[in-house]
Amino acid sequence: MSPIAPESPQFGDQYPHTESELVVEALALGKNKRVRKLLGRMHPAKIAALLEMLAPEQRLALWQQVDAALEGRIQPHLNRDLNDQLGAGAGDEASAEPEVLNSVAGADPHKIDHLTLVRQALAQGKLKRLAKILQRMHPAKVAGMLEGLPPPERTKVWSMVDTERAGKVLTFLHDEIRTMLARELDPDDLLASVQALELDDLVDLIQTLPPALGSQLTQATSGGRRQQLESMLSYPQDCAGGLMNMDAIEVRADVKVSTVLRYLRLRETLPSQTDMLMVVDRKGHYQGVLRLSALVTSVLDARVAAVMQTDVEAIAVDAKDTEVARLFQDLDLLSAPVVDAQGRLIGRITVDDVVDLIRDESDRTMMQMAGLDDEADMFAPVLVSSRRRAMWLGINLVTAFLAAWVIGQFQATLTQLVALAVLMPIVASMGGIAGSQTLTLVIRGLALGQVQQGNIRVLLNREVGISILNGVLWAVVIALLAVAWFGDWGIGGVLGLAILINLLCAALAGLAIPLLLRRAGIDPALAGSVILTTVTDVIGFFAFLGLATVWLL
Repeated sequence: MSPIAPESPQFGDQYPHTESELVVEALALGKNKRVRKLLGRMHPAKIAALLEMLAPEQRLALWQQVDAALEGRIQPHLNRDLNDQLGAGAGDEASAEPEVLNSVAGADPHKIDHLTLVRQALAQGKLKRLAKILQRMHPAKVAGMLEGLPPPERTKVWSMVDTERAGKVLTFLHDEIRTMLARELDPDDLLASVQALELDDLVDLIQTLPPALGSQLTQATSGGRRQQLESMLSYPQDCAGGLMNMDAIEVRADVKVSTVLRYLRLRETLPSQTDMLMVVDRKGHYQGVLRLSALVTSVLDARVAAVMQTDVEAIAVDAKDTEVARLFQDLDLLSAPVVDAQGRLIGRITVDDVVDLIRDESDRTMMQMAGLDDEADMFAPVLVSSRRRAMWLGINLVTAFLAAWVIGQFQATLTQLVALAVLMPIVASMGGIAGSQTLTLVIRGLALGQVQQGNIRVLLNREVGISILNGVLWAVVIALLAVAWFGDWGIGGVLGLAILINLLCAALAGLAIPLLLRRAGIDPALAGSVILTTVTDVIGFFAFLGLATVWLL
């Protein structure tokens, strides 16, 4: 019987009907998850027959998708020659695999270079080894490794991630890559992969996926979980309602501690990050919390009302996520109750979601200061990345021409005193560094809520004082260096005074720019550095060349 190739007439334009045809089609398309799912439904004898029909390259590719348990059931149905061929094809892998996997299992997980191991397995076509490496990795590690791979390799590795773990991996990915990989999953696999997710993770995933995919996931959820999901999706993503989970355990204040303990034993498991139970009245209004530490150390006959805490304030469901993060940071919370406008308990926020929020905000701020999108794919196509960066390069070009125009106004001065052209970058550079220090400090203070209307004047006085002291110090140092270099006290004096003026203006700009941008509804991290650079360059050049024109000519 002749081997079956992908271009065989048996697998042409007609729609495949048999399981074997479906497997060959999925294999040709690189749909490894679908191949494994189809193989799991087939009888070992059918798989053996299919292997005998395939061309050698296809046969080895299919054998890479057969797990160890199924392998042993297929081998008795294979002829001796084919068994030997498949064994020889996997021989190198079988000998190398224990050493590789044992090193992964025994080493410090933070020191393992998973990316190198994965790329080596890909280059050698050892997909079984790749699958085992992925199984030993935490979903967050898998996500980070996927983001560090070029798209062709990323697709191959993604196809080897177990469907049951794929949903959790998606929650750790940046938006652009998450959408791309979610679209590569078959609809059934996508739905199956998210069933085990906690509701808050599922909500985050749905909110960042395209509407069509998100709608599919919502509709595939049924029963009470569907109602909770739709309720959580009704809240904006940047508020407490978008962060919360609806798995809070509620108890009443009038029951005994022994009753609560029996109830918890009946549940068998507790939601993750549970450090306290929420105390509510008959109508569900929040009254306080019962910490697990107090629960297990109290006498069994005590009432919950006697051991509960009433000083733990609930978070309003419409509170901004930045306020929530600040509250968790200030009070060292592990979880916090969330209530609606009527004071009814509707969920809780846990520290793992707040940590994710803080990390995302930090990444966004850092990337936006460079004019980049924190959710963009590092290996996005060159044209896409070029288009994203072109706008900020254009803005920077405009500001550079503005600084050049200022210099052009003093062309006659520069012609007569060439030394000024040599010293100009010093003035601009010193102002830029001083301004960026103040700008970074203020942006951080705004993010943490430390800079507010009541302390702006105090901060202003502090930054002006720092700029004057540093300005005087470095003006003297740089002026003396200029005198030693050019032997002209006039140039040294002009340079020193220009630096003092620019450092003072840089401090004022570094404080004022983020405040004004925030009032205008613009993220200070996004545009602050561009505006600051323009201000310090223009003021620095104008002060230096203007003083030189007045005093030296």
